[in-house]
Amino acid sequence: MEPPTDPPAFGLSRREHILDELRRTGSVRVTDLARELRVSELTIRRDIGHLADRGLVTRVHGGATLRSRLDTTVPASATGAPIRFRVGMVVPSLSYYWPHIIIGARAAATELGVQLILRGASYSVDDQRRQISSLVESGSLHGLIVAPETLGADGRALLHWLEALPIPVVLAERRVPSALALTKLEWVTTDHVFGGSLAADHLASLGHRRVGILTSAGSPTSWQLRRGWDRAVAALGLECLVDVDATLDALDGVAREVLIAELLGRCRETATTALLIHNDPQAVLLEQYARDHGWSIPDDLAIVAYDDEVAESAEPAITALRPPKQHVGRLAVETMVARLAEGGRRPVQRVHLLPELLPRDSTVGRAT
Repeated sequence: MEPPTDPPAFGLSRREHILDELRRTGSVRVTDLARELRVSELTIRRDIGHLADRGLVTRVHGGATLRSRLDTTVPASATGAPIRFRVGMVVPSLSYYWPHIIIGARAAATELGVQLILRGASYSVDDQRRQISSLVESGSLHGLIVAPETLGADGRALLHWLEALPIPVVLAERRVPSALALTKLEWVTTDHVFGGSLAADHLASLGHRRVGILTSAGSPTSWQLRRGWDRAVAALGLECLVDVDATLDALDGVAREVLIAELLGRCRETATTALLIHNDPQAVLLEQYARDHGWSIPDDLAIVAYDDEVAESAEPAITALRPPKQHVGRLAVETMVARLAEGGRRPVQRVHLLPELLPRDSTVGRAT
């Protein structure tokens, strides 16, 4: 007699195989799976029951189908096409940077028959895990698009947890540190390391030799920018004599002005003539303080911002590096749909997109 349960790893492997077959063919038969996997039909029925309880499949006589293909309660997309997949999306902000990624994801979801279920979190690992868990435990998702924290012990633990989930996960604007050697997580992200190099190269091309960098403390983008910046500064023979990691927009007015004054004083002392600043709000705050205190932009100090959310609206307009945010969202959905459609036979895909440099008056000045 077959034992009532088997090792969890075996059961998980079988259920992944069943889902792969469903994504490939749309339906499976208990007898065929039992013969192929060399287990009893009872075991396969139990596996299908487990998947049905999670909302991933629909049991039919003698087998199963993907739930999304038969469940008429799932709404049609805006184009009238039936929904093929339900995908959860969790982002750390709904107000800055991420709305553009969400717009791109929603556009692709509409075209591809995906119901996108959005949740906003914060940059707290605990909050991110709570929001993701809430979606996963609903039992009705086919996949997840998430932007988790990736640094430190808590970030590493979160990534390992995401790797072990029973549904596919695509990271948006995040990537796994290579030292973790995780093999299932896919991602679509801007190549922020290249962005740092591009900023340094732009300033060097304008003749700047002494440069500086101001990044947002705790941002998952800052360390990548710094990696590219440091490499390019060294390769181009520049000197980086001003290096600050801060969160200006989180400080009260007095503390903010003190920090900016100290930073600009350091620029004057070291004859630093250009700064790379992440993110836009920090760049705008520094530029307006500098101008209010007699600095000429870009003659006394050139500024490059990273993110290009509001940089163009500053006075003067700030040169910026623009990540392809909408395309990140679109490709994240396309990657997820490809994974759900093809299953385990599809190679793991990890995509890096290049940011665009947009020269403006804060580095090149007005044409004469």
